[in-house]
Amino acid sequence: MKSLLYLVSTILLWGMLTSMGCATAKSAGGKNNRVANIDLTHWKVTIPTPRADGKAMEVSPPEIFDYATNPVLKEFMYNDSSDGSIVFHAYPASTTANTKYSRSELREQMVSGSNSTNWTFKQGRRMKVKMAIDQVTKDENGKEHRMIIAQIHGRLTNEQKALIGQKDNNAPPILKIYYDKGKIRVKTKILKNHNAEDKDILDKKAWGDDKGYNFDTPIEKGDRFTLEIVVSDGRMEIILNGFQKAVYKGKDIERWGIFENYFKVGNYFQSRDEGSSGKVKIYELEVGDLKSK
Repeated sequence: MKSLLYLVSTILLWGMLTSMGCATAKSAGGKNNRVANIDLTHWKVTIPTPRADGKAMEVSPPEIFDYATNPVLKEFMYNDSSDGSIVFHAYPASTTANTKYSRSELREQMVSGSNSTNWTFKQGRRMKVKMAIDQVTKDENGKEHRMIIAQIHGRLTNEQKALIGQKDNNAPPILKIYYDKGKIRVKTKILKNHNAEDKDILDKKAWGDDKGYNFDTPIEKGDRFTLEIVVSDGRMEIILNGFQKAVYKGKDIERWGIFENYFKVGNYFQSRDEGSSGKVKIYELEVGDLKSK
């Protein structure tokens, strides 16, 4: 009788996790495996595998829920049940439009399965992720290859796209967070002309890169750390391990309010060297409006 009750409760729990889109790991030989605390309902993933047109493949809900057994995904997004993480593995292969680098990276979808609904700085948004750098190769000079591990990416509305005659909805990323030489490095965009008209700043060419900022704390491979990104009207804050902060505000961030945005997190691998690769682990991932903090 006890065995029957245990079986029924296990089936019910499995059904609840699957319906929520939570990351799960199938047990082997009856052993309890540790799983990442991640709800994938509002994320799609891009991987280096090519589609029929040669571009990088994307997998959205509900197919992403079965990443652990999906033959297309399991090389690039898989469970490490020894520590309860999802591993994001990338190496030079197929890329998305407007880039030369490959990625195994999650893209936020406020409406599950759709890219059309996004958020603005005025609305506010936050993301918190617990992660680790698992592996990364070195170049011919002995320096580790860089990886972008989190982003806020801009997006044009359909009206804005038509206004400037652009073929797609792609806008620049206001934020890129790198793993670079053992440090967490932050890069953001600056407006070249603060007096430019709104229409003109919709063009990627209106924006340049800042000098970047490195958090002081070294991040060793295998060390778990947390990143929190909090945005509100005219303000962007990046928090490392709960207490180290980088705050961006002023004219550049204020003018960025014209764009829609979405979060990205994972492994956007910044090398095309033959044989190079990297692995990023994610243990926990939360995203929501500022009220959910």
